[in-house]
Amino acid sequence: MRRWIWLSVVVAFAIAYPLLLSSPFQQRLGALVLLYAIAASAWNIVGGYAGQVSVGHVVFFGCGAYAAMGAYAKFGLSPLFGIPGGIVLAVGLAAIVGVPTLRLSGHYFSMATIAVAETMRLIVTNTEWLGAAVGLSGPTVPRNIFDLSFLSALPYYYLFLAILSITLAITWWMTNSRMGFYLRAIKDSERAARSLGAPASRTKLYAYMLSAALTSVAGALYAMMFGFVDPESGLGILISVKILIMAALGGAGLLFGPLVGAAILVPLEEISNSWLGGKGAGLTFVVYGAIIVLIARFQPGGLLSLLTRRSRSKVDTGAGYAP
Repeated sequence: MRRWIWLSVVVAFAIAYPLLLSSPFQQRLGALVLLYAIAASAWNIVGGYAGQVSVGHVVFFGCGAYAAMGAYAKFGLSPLFGIPGGIVLAVGLAAIVGVPTLRLSGHYFSMATIAVAETMRLIVTNTEWLGAAVGLSGPTVPRNIFDLSFLSALPYYYLFLAILSITLAITWWMTNSRMGFYLRAIKDSERAARSLGAPASRTKLYAYMLSAALTSVAGALYAMMFGFVDPESGLGILISVKILIMAALGGAGLLFGPLVGAAILVPLEEISNSWLGGKGAGLTFVVYGAIIVLIARFQPGGLLSLLTRRSRSKVDTGAGYAP
């Protein structure tokens, strides 16, 4: 009952947030938290539940971003029509890349995903049709509602809130399905899961493809909100590191862990950038590195697991003193 009460409070606050904090900066900040929560939740499927720590997930983010902007820049269509193309491209790339790389484990898999992401970034940077280093731009002014080009961050906030709800619903459904049980067994011990008949390779590949599809949607939404994409903003390795840290900080393998991580890390980054201006670019890497060290040393399960554990200990203590 307590869990449902807290969930209701969080949902009510999320819906009322733009009405309570109505300044443009606060609305933009809320929209960015939800956007990165979508990307981190998508990563959580393969990195949190399956235990396959991908550091090159930005390649799927870039698929969605370039597909959305390419639909407008190359074909004159609404960027919205690029989302299905980005999903197909991301899922196909995940299937091609996943077959050999998912046979690796631990840091070998992570290094392989970094290599794939950096290769794709270099290819895009040297491809004139994709805008090369300059990138692609979307509509400068909204032509119609399907362009999803708004002057205020408020429409983006509620759009991202709806997409995040769908992403969390898909993740919840997956975790309570046979696929979710397989993934948790594989994460604990792949050898033991295989011995019990779990199709480890196929299940990890399906999780990787689902994660890629949802990540591409996040990339498309990012490109439509900012109106452009280039190799650094769409395929930069720092994006992968950021969504990985968000999931780990909040609690990888937990449904709302990525949302908690995004709610902490995005405001921290935006406020520090606002204070330091353009002088704090290198500080971002220092902060990310420090967070990784702190999580690995003191709380590998993330903040949400710590809160859950403390809440359960209080309940158990209270029950022990019951008359």
